[in-house]
Parts: sequence; structure tokens; C-alpha cells
Amino acid sequence: MPAPVRLCVFTAFGERLGGSDNILWTFLRHLDRERVDPLVVFLGPGSFEREVAALGLRTVALPAGKLRNPAHLVANVARARRLLKRERPGLVLNWLGTAQLYAGPAATLAGMSERCVWWQLDMHQRRPAEGATARDRLAALRGRLLDQCATLVPASAVGACSAAAAAAQARIRPHRPTFSVLPGIDEPAVSAPEERAALREALALPEGVPVVGITGRLFAWKGQHLVLRALAKLRDSGREAHGLIVGGGGHRGDARYEGQLQRLVSELGLSASVTFTGQVSDATPYTELMDVMVNASSPEPFGLVVVEAMALGVPVVAVGTGGPAEIVEDGSSGLLAAGNDPDALAGPIGRLLDDAGLRARIAAGGRSRYEAFFRSERMAREMEDRLEELAR
Repeated sequence: MPAPVRLCVFTAFGERLGGSDNILWTFLRHLDRERVDPLVVFLGPGSFEREVAALGLRTVALPAGKLRNPAHLVANVARARRLLKRERPGLVLNWLGTAQLYAGPAATLAGMSERCVWWQLDMHQRRPAEGATARDRLAALRGRLLDQCATLVPASAVGACSAAAAAAQARIRPHRPTFSVLPGIDEPAVSAPEERAALREALALPEGVPVVGITGRLFAWKGQHLVLRALAKLRDSGREAHGLIVGGGGHRGDARYEGQLQRLVSELGLSASVTFTGQVSDATPYTELMDVMVNASSPEPFGLVVVEAMALGVPVVAVGTGGPAEIVEDGSSGLLAAGNDPDALAGPIGRLLDDAGLRARIAAGGRSRYEAFFRSERMAREMEDRLEELAR
């Protein structure tokens, strides 16, 4: 058996707060150490580093610093270069653009640019969302600039979480070879009926009224406002539904957008028909309460929450672009909306609300598709295959 690939993984996040962190966490927990021998380097200390160390993996936490501070950037590049010269890994994997901006130059200075790969889990080429503020537009511009700068740093390849994200990355100059590996998730822990009933009561969800939910940090591009407007259209068409907005504006979310959503609920006359959970540590119990889960992002680079809902047997409606178009088979494992506007979303949501048999078929189809294509073990094996190919 060949020796395992000596892999050095750089990640900018000291805390595990979002989907990108959880994808890396899942890979690290399921990797085959006979194929990949990782050292995980965190650009700042935190609980994520302690979690990874508890797996028995080697970890290093470099001092925290801000990318926009030139002194911090230069210091951490120098530290990363010394680490790479000492470790001499067979491959350097930089998790997202921020890590690439630190560790990519370090790899180049250490003479390892041909061993450097970075992982892209975003599509900052997206246009600002409908109703975006000047702050939203500035954030989108920063994201595009980060992707552009990360791509300028030498790398032998850029990986992505979907073919759509890889195609978006391939449009950035200079062109780098790209590939994609679809993420997977562990089997979700299902709550007991009495636990679901208690949570439903704690949230004051009305009995006998179907729940239409959306899960994710509160950002305008994720489209929570579109789901609220779709709920208003469903109400106007005579359909009864209760909205459940799972997620908060903190932890890299947008606190201003959260206030905008609260005001929109009032303007639409939905105050008695929408519940906000705020930030939650685990969205699974809340997703279990949904009769329909909506993903309104466009373009969504992947859509981890879509896979999570499918694994729980919750029918999914998603915009038919980006990652969800690769996850969902329209009509069998979910319904794809023609666009990310309220009318386009209200149509398939209404179909599911009107037809209990369709909801059951979509739920079963989504669960089957998760089992066949989106388990964490499949992702880990495919990622290992790619890393071995790149190391060779």
C-alpha cells in the first residue's frame, strides 16, 4: 500500500459556525488516515481547533490577525512558510479564499506552489440580491475581490463544492484548473415525537397549520425576504401556512437584514403567521417541524441545508440554479423553482401544500437521493481520490 498523502490543511476559522466549516469538519472526521495524513493549521485559536485535536489529528493555531492589516498578513505568511519548510507536506489544501491569501504565498515562498490547492465554497460572482443596501453591495464587492486576489496566488488547482461553483471559479482570471466534489453529511439524529411536540409548543406554532421554513444565517442573498413575500402570496390565494425562519443575524450574519425582515413581516400583515428562532446551534430539530423547506438562494454554491432536509424526509423547494440543481431531481426528490422571486417560489410551495400525496413522494425521493449520493463517507472517499491524484 502506498504511503498516505502528507496533507497540510489551512483554515481561517477558529470557530465552526457555518456550512463551509461543517464540510471541512465532516471530511476530517471521515478521512482514511491510511490514505491521508493531515496537519490542520488554524489562522487563530478557537473551539474548532480543539474539536479537531480531539479527533487525534495534529493541529497548529497561528496567532489571529486581520487580513486587511498588512503587518498581520506578512507575519502569518512568514509563520506559515516556516511551518511548511519544516513539515514538507505532499500537498497544501487551503480552505476558502482567506486561507489561500495567507498560505498560498507561504507555499510559493517555500518552493511548494505546485503542491498548493485551495477550496472554493462560494460564488461571489453573484449579483447583489433584490433590495440590497449599499452595505450589501460593498460586501458582495469585497467577496469578488477576495476571490480574484486568491486566484492570483499560484495554485495547481481550485476545488469547488459543485460543478456550478467550479464553473464560476473557472471564469476568474488567471484561469486555474478546477474540479468539484459534492459535499455529504452524516445521518441526522431524529428527535423523539415528544421532543418535536415540545419544541413546537415552545415556538407557539399553531396546530393543524402546515409549516413552511427556511434555514440559514440571515443574509439578503439567501432570500428569507423572498420566502416571506411568497407566504403573503399564498395567503392571498387562500392557502394557510406558518413561516419558520431558522437562523440569526449574528455569527457572520447580517444584523441589519434581520431588522429588515422583522419590518417586512409587519408590512405584509404576517406578524401572527411567522416565527423567528434566532441563531440556533443545531437546526435539525427545527427542520423536522417543517412540512416544506425552502432554499431561496440564487445562485447557491451548494446548499447543505437542502441535503439536510432531504435526509430528514422533509420536502424541499429550491431555486433551480447552482448547487441545488445538482442536488435535486425536479419532481422526484424535490421541486425546483424557475427563479428566486416570490411568484416562482409560491408556485411549487403551493403545489406541495395542496397535495399530501406529492409531499410524501417528494419526501421519500429526497431521502433516497441523500442515501445514494450525499452521505459523508462518499464525500470523504471522493475527496481522498482527488487529493491523491493531485499529490501524484
